[in-house]
Amino acid sequence: MHDDRSITEHRLRRVLKERIKPAVHSRPVPLAIGRWEAPGEPVPVADGLAAPYEPCAIGETWGPAWGTTWFKVTGTVPADWAGRTVEAVLDLGFDRMMPGFQCEGLVHRADGSEVKALNPYNDWVRVADSAAGGEQVEWYVEAASNPVLVDHSATYEGDRQTSGDQPLYRLARMDLAVFETEVWELVQDLEVLYDLMTQLGEADARRYEILRAIDAALDAVDLGDIPGTAAAARARLTGVLAAPAHASAHRISAVGHAHIDSAWLWPLRETVRKVSRTTSNMVALMDAHPEFVFAMSQAQQLDWIKTHRPELFERIKKKIADGQFVPVGGMWVESDTNMVGGEAMARQFLYGKKFFLDEFGIETHNVWLPDSFGYTAAMPQIVKLSGSKWFLTQKICWSQVNAFPHHTFWWEGIDGTRVFTHFPPVDTYNSDLGGAQLAHAAGNYREKGRGSRSLVPFGWGDGGGGPTREHLARARRQRDLEGSPRVEIERPDAFFEKAHAEYADAPVWAGELYLELHRGTYTSQAKTKQGNRHSESLLREAELWAATAAVRVPGYGYPYEDLERIWKTVLLHQFHDILPGSSIAWVHREARGTYARVREELRGITLAAQLALAGEGTAELVFNCAPHARRGIPAGGAGLPEAAAGHQPATVEERHGGGHVLANGRLLVEIDGRGLVVSAYDLEARREAVAPGRAANLLQIHPDFPNMWDAWDIDAFYRNSVTDLVELDALEVVEAGPDAVTVRVSRSFGRSAAVQSITLRAGAKTVDMVTEVDWHETEKFLKAAFPLDVKAERSASETQFGHVYRATHTNTSWEAAKFEICAHRWIHVEEPGWGTAILNDSTYGHDVTRDMRPDGGQTTTVRLSLLRAPRYPDPETDQGAHTLRFSLAPGAEIADAVREGHALNLPERVVHGAAPVAPLLALDNDAVVVEAVKLAEDRSGDVIVRLYESRGGRAKASLEADFRIAEATETDLLERPLPGPAVSAPAADGAVALTLRPFQIVTVRLRRA
Repeated sequence: MHDDRSITEHRLRRVLKERIKPAVHSRPVPLAIGRWEAPGEPVPVADGLAAPYEPCAIGETWGPAWGTTWFKVTGTVPADWAGRTVEAVLDLGFDRMMPGFQCEGLVHRADGSEVKALNPYNDWVRVADSAAGGEQVEWYVEAASNPVLVDHSATYEGDRQTSGDQPLYRLARMDLAVFETEVWELVQDLEVLYDLMTQLGEADARRYEILRAIDAALDAVDLGDIPGTAAAARARLTGVLAAPAHASAHRISAVGHAHIDSAWLWPLRETVRKVSRTTSNMVALMDAHPEFVFAMSQAQQLDWIKTHRPELFERIKKKIADGQFVPVGGMWVESDTNMVGGEAMARQFLYGKKFFLDEFGIETHNVWLPDSFGYTAAMPQIVKLSGSKWFLTQKICWSQVNAFPHHTFWWEGIDGTRVFTHFPPVDTYNSDLGGAQLAHAAGNYREKGRGSRSLVPFGWGDGGGGPTREHLARARRQRDLEGSPRVEIERPDAFFEKAHAEYADAPVWAGELYLELHRGTYTSQAKTKQGNRHSESLLREAELWAATAAVRVPGYGYPYEDLERIWKTVLLHQFHDILPGSSIAWVHREARGTYARVREELRGITLAAQLALAGEGTAELVFNCAPHARRGIPAGGAGLPEAAAGHQPATVEERHGGGHVLANGRLLVEIDGRGLVVSAYDLEARREAVAPGRAANLLQIHPDFPNMWDAWDIDAFYRNSVTDLVELDALEVVEAGPDAVTVRVSRSFGRSAAVQSITLRAGAKTVDMVTEVDWHETEKFLKAAFPLDVKAERSASETQFGHVYRATHTNTSWEAAKFEICAHRWIHVEEPGWGTAILNDSTYGHDVTRDMRPDGGQTTTVRLSLLRAPRYPDPETDQGAHTLRFSLAPGAEIADAVREGHALNLPERVVHGAAPVAPLLALDNDAVVVEAVKLAEDRSGDVIVRLYESRGGRAKASLEADFRIAEATETDLLERPLPGPAVSAPAADGAVALTLRPFQIVTVRLRRA
């Protein structure tokens, strides 16, 4: 037989595109159109309905960037369409190649209720399943003219304050039409078979059976009467569509999904509308297809619907009760997990799961994070403590170097907790359920022979949209189809239960799920990151002092509503395109303003509580919110600081050869004539921290132009070029003791300037650097380098509730790929007996390298990533003034790093009052760190204390309260009782004994007597 495959395939593609698909909607009748341009920001629906509409025609342009145009469409169903299925086709000017990244619309009835949304693959609205003829159509389309920002080039369209006012779209079609059901079904048959056929091997007989059936079906189509011949064409495909799948075929659990970034290439206010558009379509699809199941994460997004679209929220609640609409994830948003602080991560689950429980009575069991940029090794324990037991991610398939070895596995965290995890081999969270993607899922699946199933999230995503009727048609046809995996639409929990049952002994992956990509997100948009870190610290302060005041001060009211509202604001901004710095300028401009308001409100809550505790008086009381005592003030208490007894004063002298020598009896610090730290000598250990011949606190600048993903990525080749910033504008002593000495260093470089204040305090074992940068570079990367005389095989980086170790060598491609790493408040390197920590108050990106010197010693260089200047998606990323704080701690052990990291991030507060304030709670073991003190969410007045073992070893501690304890209970993150040995009943003296394993998190609920 001659090989005519290409001829038939080409024939099918053309006939489908040019004849059959256009025939799905026949006999079009234009609708009458009116338009109204909403001024400024989106208006309430009532305003849109009542607006003065002007006549409009197909072909007219509409919509400046970020504008809203309302279209009124009216018409009458022709009488001779009686008994036919009628739809309206409303094409706003869509580009079919970019669903979710362009204009969108939401159709309203005249009473303001939603009909459904419009997007590139969903531009129809059903008028009647069986028309009577004469039906009147009157709809109002709220059309959003969001600009297309996906070409990765610098643009000012990403902020309404800088975008243009020219129209971006051209109205393409607004018709009533007959929906030709058989033609639509024929399209689905042909597309499924074509996709399947092209995935089969050239020697597979099944491929040729499908080819011949398609050829015969096309022969049956009369191109002049496609509706009249579609049924005959479909009949010729019946046999190949009925052939059952192989017994060993891979099994796919298809879960409807619409990944909706809470902000990214659109602002938060547009996401509020996106989620309404998407969910209105999902509810409508459920009405028409009872088998359809749709999973939605992010409690925040459902809360937006509850607030802005209450009638839609009620429809969603009914579908949740019916089991079709499935809340998943259990988090407030799909957050970043690298940079979010420990307590904030706990609150993501507390408020996310609490919302699902309160609103729907649903306990979510799976954590759904398909798109975050790597996953902290602390996550398994947090997942388990939230009451969840399964974890799903997709993003690690984006790693550039190493292919992850498992698709179903147990993920082990830093404390030893394991969570059953699935990484869908389809390698997308926006599957179209097409043959190519399903074949990839089956072929790519790494658990063959042990497991047999995987999960596929399907539906248009990123900017939302979700599944369509075409997706469901593909799922039906591939439920049991020869050559295809078996596809079953089902809930995520059903998949996890089946996967766990067949593969309970899945392999174990220990440690972080590091994404070998998007490493620049640890640094981009420094003020967003600083706002997050500072907000987390301020929330800790506000809760601690408010809880203390609520227990101690009669009449003081704990600010439950205010704290919950602020927490949810901070959690929202931890979304995985906001905190990482990968959103448009509008998002980060608003974030800066939001963090400023959060800061002022939290300072007000804190001060009110502190004043209530301190009473009226003139004594200068220092409040210590840190989890360790300092200057004689206990953790969680306030008082008069002790004099630095036994400590020498801080002094400064001229240095031979230029510069200054700073000393305090514990450290001897030399700053040379270039303003660089050339020595940081630990007088107690008699060890030099700075490597011979090198300089610390060295600012370095690199070119920064990655191959793609500007705000997201740094590529390793950036290291090939570096400029040390050693040119000096000024070097001066600005504080000369005895409490502290400070040397100020000023430099200019490029179009920017930096002023660094280097401070040594009396009694301190840290050298503090405050770096003020006026940053006006483009596509540059600013680092601060600390070359240390330490032979370190690994570094320790603080993460949530502990720390993670990473190799300093590059023996394998896995280690080499981690050329940029994330740390929270500190990073530590050591050799047996001595180490050094670098502390920071808002920096996350770091790198650690090692070099051998001619003298045989090893230099371990730790660098902080301070600022970047990518041009996309925000062309002005990080431009302007920044203040960054970091410290060098020579001789520090892990315990010192933990203590000093908290101290730097939780500064003392001075309040005038009458008398010292005793701590509400006290621990007798510094290895056990208090992460949060608050009152219980149920408003019972119970005190909640969350703590963890911080050093990676076992620990026992005694928790004492400054109130009578009736009962002490270990709880989960939602403050529900947990069985376990960590917490004992209060002893006769009221103390609660704690026993913790390495890095264990324990939440204790204290009921007051």
